Amino acid sequence: MKGAVLHSPRDVRFEERDAPKISAPTDAGIRISATCVCGLDLWSYRGISAVEQPMPMGHEYCGIVEDVGSAVSSIKPGQFVIGSFFASDNTCSHCQAGYQTSCQHREFVGGAQAPMLRVPLADGTLVSTPDVPPDDLIPSLLSVSDVFGTGWFAADAANVKPGMTVAVVGDGAVGLLGVLAAKQKGVERIIAMSRHEARQKLAREFGATDIVTERGDEGVARIKELTRGVGADAVLECVGTQEAMLQAIGSTRPGGYVRYVGVPHGVKLDGEPLFFAHVHLHGGPAPVRRFLPELIDLVWNKKVNPGKVFDLTLPLDKVAEGYRAMDERRAIKALLRP
Repeated sequence: MKGAVLHSPRDVRFEERDAPKISAPTDAGIRISATCVCGLDLWSYRGISAVEQPMPMGHEYCGIVEDVGSAVSSIKPGQFVIGSFFASDNTCSHCQAGYQTSCQHREFVGGAQAPMLRVPLADGTLVSTPDVPPDDLIPSLLSVSDVFGTGWFAADAANVKPGMTVAVVGDGAVGLLGVLAAKQKGVERIIAMSRHEARQKLAREFGATDIVTERGDEGVARIKELTRGVGADAVLECVGTQEAMLQAIGSTRPGGYVRYVGVPHGVKLDGEPLFFAHVHLHGGPAPVRRFLPELIDLVWNKKVNPGKVFDLTLPLDKVAEGYRAMDERRAIKALLRP
């Protein structure tokens, strides 16, 4: 089969790869209905994360089960399923605590920008939909695999609830879906930090009440101004840079919550200012599997439409254009259809 392979910075090729096969009794093989380019993929694409050898790309996926290993009992061929970017058994102590991305037997699920995908630990990783979905639901169901699940984790871990003021740092797909998650959890005031008109518009559609275009210290000052000098009750950091992290911490009121879900690159924190900031700081790879049943239900019943973050749809063999468009900020998120 052919799939996306990153050879070096900005060199994505759609080329021949070995088709995945069931290699363990706990595996499942799925035919991809939709996949996409993730903001995380751009770190490698831009050369910020090292690419030491050709690397199959993609970790967001949904599709039809074609085959399962002999030990798989809850997932069956013909089902439409969604899974997380980390496979998990969903039974170990970390999984039972709700942190499936730290599963004691976790495996990264990569190579999803292709027609077929092998998913390890299928019983613990994959969740099926009530039926094969109509085509118009597939973008939103795909978002559950990562970006909506990650935005939801940011809001959930920040303990957002009605009466709070929540700020979101980052206007990529995760940040925008962090806005949607906060709105679904009943937050009435949501401040989105964005300089991009199309993203500002979508943030407002998802529930943002205020837009802040300033960054760094000026962004912190603007948040303080909007909150009468107090700061936000919770800030969702959805970027992963030093500036974004410091902006998030500086924008949070004493006793408030900073939840960082952007993979940190070059982030270093000085302990003394953090000590006196009096904020709750927590982050990590989103345990998407914990939220899959709830988020699938929201999408299936059309209570939310997170698929709006896909503003570019391409055939899978045009995957390189999807990377270019996101790298150049011509697209929020590129959907790929085999």
